[in-house]
Amino acid sequence: MADPVLSCSGLSKRYQDGSRAVQVLQGVDLSLQAGERIAIVGRSGSGKSTLLNLLGGLDLPSGGEVFVSGTAISTMDERARSRWRNRHLGFVFQFHHLLPEFTALEAVAMPLRIAGESRSAARERAEALLAAVGLSDRMSHHPGALSGGERQRVAIARALANRPSCVLMDEPTGNLDPESAERVLALIADIDNGDTAFVVVTHDPAIAAKMNRQLKLEAGQLSEIQHAMA
Repeated sequence: MADPVLSCSGLSKRYQDGSRAVQVLQGVDLSLQAGERIAIVGRSGSGKSTLLNLLGGLDLPSGGEVFVSGTAISTMDERARSRWRNRHLGFVFQFHHLLPEFTALEAVAMPLRIAGESRSAARERAEALLAAVGLSDRMSHHPGALSGGERQRVAIARALANRPSCVLMDEPTGNLDPESAERVLALIADIDNGDTAFVVVTHDPAIAAKMNRQLKLEAGQLSEIQHAMA
């Protein structure tokens, strides 16, 4: 079997709340292969977003290690970790985090420009991605002129810009009305981006059901959800 594109071993995270230490994650192990899609479910406050932030190098673990494309990321300095994230990871959050002064096209091209792509190459890739998510006619629009579902589709296109090894999604439909959520769900299910893997944190059983595997985070530990055969 090929090396995983994303993995963690013995991952733990604790926070200090005054004099009390709060253990959020303890001994989490995970391995994700190229092209694989997993859903992480669990009750609110179980640490799902914390785990996603650790996997993406947005936060550092209290113990254990995260590997992206075979490289340990928590041992990097912040500048190196930022470059690594830009090249190898994509992010989609519950709130789209689009900057209001940039058009959809500029938002999607931005990660490419940061990575050193030429303006013309970045524009060509951004146009292709926005077309793929059904926004060919909205490329010149700013976030304020887009619906919630459209903004989230721009965020998905942006996450795919640098052909990442893995895309991390945190409640990607959690802030959308049912119709917009359904459109984004269909897009997630239909995305074909080669060997890109997906980790989706969600409360939505419809999204979880579209993934190859479902895992549950409970009491700081991650376990596979076994589905009975029909």
